[in-house]
Amino acid sequence: MIDTFPTFAANLRRLREERGLSQQKLADAAKMSIDHVGKIENRKREPGARTVAKLMKGLGISGGPLFDGIDGVEPESK
Repeated sequence: MIDTFPTFAANLRRLREERGLSQQKLADAAKMSIDHVGKIENRKREPGARTVAKLMKGLGISGGPLFDGIDGVEPESK
């Protein structure tokens, strides 16, 4: 079984940066601590379902983009 967490963490960082958000701004929008966001992006803490929902809200997205590539298939071009 492949480890999907590195892909999730990379997607989170990419999506945050594409939106021009610092970790602090995302943490504020998601009502989380900056420490928690940083640990997820740096693969030190895997998020649970509630945390993923908070991140989705903070990024203003549905869950799909956070999980792109986790199944081993590259996301479709937009």
